[in-house]
Amino acid sequence: MAKKDLQLERLGVVLSQSLKRLDLMPRLDEYGVWPIWNDVVGKTIANNAQPEKIRNGTLFVKVSSPVWMQQLQFMKEMITEKLNQRLKNDAVKTIFFMVGRIDARENDSLAPSYAADPPRQVNEEFLQSIDDPEIRETFHKLLKSFARRKTKA
Repeated sequence: MAKKDLQLERLGVVLSQSLKRLDLMPRLDEYGVWPIWNDVVGKTIANNAQPEKIRNGTLFVKVSSPVWMQQLQFMKEMITEKLNQRLKNDAVKTIFFMVGRIDARENDSLAPSYAADPPRQVNEEFLQSIDDPEIRETFHKLLKSFARRKTKA
């Protein structure tokens, strides 16, 4: 039994050394964004924005509409900070949003999607679907501002 453990330990050492030599550890750190994205941003935002790729610290995020792109632009520093806190490193330097098609996730009962156009009034149900209190408060302020601006037009 000790012989098998020794072989597994050696394999781990070899793999670790190989990753260091090939300088792949930073790339692996960057790709840690995908498993935590939905938890960090919450279900509502995740339903309308998904990471597409990451290159040299720039996370490219596909969003469902120009309106979502505009709203998330105001939150990108906060999202970057929260991602890096969860990753325990500074893998994400900046976020670049682009409009694209967001595929519906299977077996997931998400809050109503506002992909076409966000609500003109602050919708409490929508806000409560955002798990992170700081992001929820920022979104609340943003939606209030958006509602005032739209009604004036």
